[in-house]
Amino acid sequence: MIHYKHFVLDNGLRVYVHEDHTTPIAAVNILYNVGSKDEDESKTGFAHLFEHLMFGGSRHVPVYDEPLQRVGGENNAFTSPDITNYYITLPAVNLETAFWLESDRMMSLSFDPRVLEVQRKVVVEEFKQRYLNQPYGDVWLRLRPLAYKVHPYRWATIGKEISHIEDATMDDVRSFFYKYYLPNNAILVVAGPVQVEDIKRLAQKWFGPIPAGAPYRRQLPQEPVQQEARTEETEAAVPLDALYKAFHMPAKTDNDYFAADLMTDLLGRGKSSRLYERLVKEAKLFNNVNAYVTGSADPGLLVIQGQLNGGVTIERGEAELNAILEEFTQNGVPAAELAKVKNQAESTLVFSEVEMLNRAMNLAFAANLGDPEEVNREGEKLQAVTPDEVQNMARRILRPTNTSTLYYRAQK
Repeated sequence: MIHYKHFVLDNGLRVYVHEDHTTPIAAVNILYNVGSKDEDESKTGFAHLFEHLMFGGSRHVPVYDEPLQRVGGENNAFTSPDITNYYITLPAVNLETAFWLESDRMMSLSFDPRVLEVQRKVVVEEFKQRYLNQPYGDVWLRLRPLAYKVHPYRWATIGKEISHIEDATMDDVRSFFYKYYLPNNAILVVAGPVQVEDIKRLAQKWFGPIPAGAPYRRQLPQEPVQQEARTEETEAAVPLDALYKAFHMPAKTDNDYFAADLMTDLLGRGKSSRLYERLVKEAKLFNNVNAYVTGSADPGLLVIQGQLNGGVTIERGEAELNAILEEFTQNGVPAAELAKVKNQAESTLVFSEVEMLNRAMNLAFAANLGDPEEVNREGEKLQAVTPDEVQNMARRILRPTNTSTLYYRAQK
């Protein structure tokens, strides 16, 4: 159970406070409600670019990391299709340093052309190293536009193509910042040995003067129900043939989400899962295989992927995999097998929240999805899923006409 208090500043900044006096360390997490799905299709990769630009200095703090390191703090950030998240851990006695740093870059980010050029080069190099020059690195550059035809999940967080970042102008950057990096488009979570009244004072002092901007209300196109199987083939200098299958599934906020999530655990979580037992251990067709969900705020994907052993064709591997999915859909799952993966999932959840930073992040994620109390209901919802609900979800999701399949072949 994550206990918290909540208040809102006049400029719209939502603040959550989780008190934990068992540690001298505090966590400060600020979530901006902007991800790659909010980008213009002709200017993608901007949310990720901003993840880097926000560390390039602000009006009063030319080098972001230096003052934080002087007080024993650490920081990092990540971007997803749905959000951009920044976090700091530091000794609680130095908590105000985090408020100073985060508020200064929210209020007055440095628009130094040199910073833009440096971070542009960093992002372009990351695009090349992680997505273009790494084995299987371009999978999501191919799989997303295969599965999504309308929704902006169809491009990866890094962007559709390098040129969008290479061609970004300072006007583009300013426009993006002043649309999304606003107190009324952010959630601040503070966790650790703190008092709510102290956080109210610090929040008002450092974030209160920042003016609110125009409210951002998403009007994203909704992906229509997929009615036909889709396939794509590619070939590259990779060690093994690989198979990727993506199925549309409910959003994280949907009541049926947890049935789909547990279904992937049954199929492809760990070495006791059905796909691993049958395809890796017994048939020895695959070198590895796993299943997972994207956990998206809008309807996401259930993904099954694996690399074939040498001498095994993708076609044979896919046929065996499809047979297991059909069997799963027809016969369902025994209650004992479902109970095992429920307990594994809940155990993972509980152990993840031993770390205070994870508690702060999870509280921010839930608040951004519309209900912070959902952070305390996840275990209960996992345990409430029935075998019938899993089977119904399998029949709904694992349809051939709901499948986008990428055949990734190793060059001969």
